[in-house]
Amino acid sequence: MNTPSEIVPDAKNWTWVLQRPCPECDFDTRMFPHEATGQLLRENAAAWPAVLAAPDARDRLHVDKWSALEYACHVRDTSRIYLYRLGLMLTEDDPLFPNWDQDASAIEGRYHEQDPAVVAAELAAAAEELATAFDGVTEKQWRRKGRRSDGANFTVETFARYFIHDPIHHLWDVTGE
Repeated sequence: MNTPSEIVPDAKNWTWVLQRPCPECDFDTRMFPHEATGQLLRENAAAWPAVLAAPDARDRLHVDKWSALEYACHVRDTSRIYLYRLGLMLTEDDPLFPNWDQDASAIEGRYHEQDPAVVAAELAAAAEELATAFDGVTEKQWRRKGRRSDGANFTVETFARYFIHDPIHHLWDVTGE
């Protein structure tokens, strides 16, 4: 099973997401108020149930992309991880996030075997929790810091902008919209 790093060769190079529109999905993380992160996530999550209800949700329609189901599992799990990391950023000074190997999660979690209806519900719940957490960030907290083990440094604002590209891009991966 291909993993995101194999499908997107520059998945480890993250800074471009904050500096220019995505060359594939065209989303520009600079073009929305950071306070809108929760609403953008809710809008994105609302689109996934229809995608996962499609008869081909388990099928890889392109050799270089996951199935809709696999992407939905990834979006669900990314929302869960980001909720945890946001909590660290809001309660600790400049926390170092524990590693998360998204490729291993896809394989160990057997994304391709999960039930699309269950994933749709889990994705909606995880997205709502994270959206609510972003909605609760105060103006001062948007400047709090956190770090990934690969050296990536974020403020809550850049963390939110970086994050929201992921579900938007993956919905584009499976719908082209």
